[in-house]
Amino acid sequence: MDYDYDLIVVGGGPAGMLGASTAAAKGLKVVLLEKNDKLGKKLFITGKGRCNVTNNGDADDFFQNIISNPKFLYSALRSFDNHHLTALLASLGVQTKVERGNRVFPASDKSSDVIKALQKHLQINSVHVKLHTEVKGILIDNHRAAGVFINNDKKISAPKVIIATGGMSYKQTGSTGDGYKMAQRLGHSVIDPKPALVPLATGEKWVKDLQGLTLKNVSAKAVINNKVRAEQFGEMIFTHFGVSGPIILSISSLIKHYIHTETNNPVLLTLDLKPALTNEQLNARLQRDFNKYSGKHLKNALDDLLPQRMIDIVLQLSGIDMHKQVNRINKKEREQLAHTLKNVTLTVTGTRPLDEAIVTSGGINIKEVNPSTLESKIINGLYFAGEVIDVDALTGGYNLQIAFSTGYLSGLSAAKA
Repeated sequence: MDYDYDLIVVGGGPAGMLGASTAAAKGLKVVLLEKNDKLGKKLFITGKGRCNVTNNGDADDFFQNIISNPKFLYSALRSFDNHHLTALLASLGVQTKVERGNRVFPASDKSSDVIKALQKHLQINSVHVKLHTEVKGILIDNHRAAGVFINNDKKISAPKVIIATGGMSYKQTGSTGDGYKMAQRLGHSVIDPKPALVPLATGEKWVKDLQGLTLKNVSAKAVINNKVRAEQFGEMIFTHFGVSGPIILSISSLIKHYIHTETNNPVLLTLDLKPALTNEQLNARLQRDFNKYSGKHLKNALDDLLPQRMIDIVLQLSGIDMHKQVNRINKKEREQLAHTLKNVTLTVTGTRPLDEAIVTSGGINIKEVNPSTLESKIINGLYFAGEVIDVDALTGGYNLQIAFSTGYLSGLSAAKA
């Protein structure tokens, strides 16, 4: 049978672009199909437009930060790791830099430079790119891939297909779960997609009064049934619905199975506003501040310790009269205030919608995909790459590296098959 191409790649994100260029570099005639008007639309907004492409940690660090199915990714990450990625980007003219938490960014701080580099990689390897081309389904012939259906019921034929359509987060970028439907029609099962790395909704009304307030260097613990299930240190922000920010997003992924499971045990979020201080040190600090502001009302004596907007809330939670003069605060009240500062508790009522999540948890069941090649165990010649698979990680560049690594392995496997 004469085919139009050797390989069709569905989806022009990081996984699709690297999968297509890798296979083409090995001699395959490849077409990349993207339904949007440009490639890398979601990649463009990652890292607030700066594009946290990977993490500079070692292999152990990567696997500790992968939440769903880390063992499945051994082959992919071994085939194409963070050092391979930064070397490839450098060869395409993009230098990178390492920041706090080993996060790796383009030196220019521009995600557009990463996208241009990946497009250059496609061009160098003669990948045929078709934009505004929505794939409606996969063509199958005798249990093996044979091509795809596209707009207007046209067909493009190829003996190999990579599905790299992403998940269901940020739908405005085109991630609308297309790959899940295609795979399900072919007999694949899909683990129910849920939001990961997502802001948390909370029940306390006072949170709205703090909307927009950012707290740095705080500790947050997720407590379920009196057991700490996750703990993070860093930055967070209050919103009109609850809490967000880096440490909250990470906690949301670490406790996602508890949030999305029907249970009578509430998820409590405990904030330590002064994690660098022990209870005794904080008590001593309060004594110093009270001596400094002797004669003032309690609410006017905490400016050195808390943001102005946080003071009234903390005092309300402590149950101490905010109009009481600090020189009249007794030891028990001071200890109660110190306890409150280290134990501000919020009740998690759920997550924000999937469309507001950074990544999707869930996707193509890994039991039906060969981890060494990323080929389907159900349909020969069909491969999966990126967020469409049931894998996800914490923030810090890990999810993008997963996309690049699985894209590379799928392209390499298609070329070798």
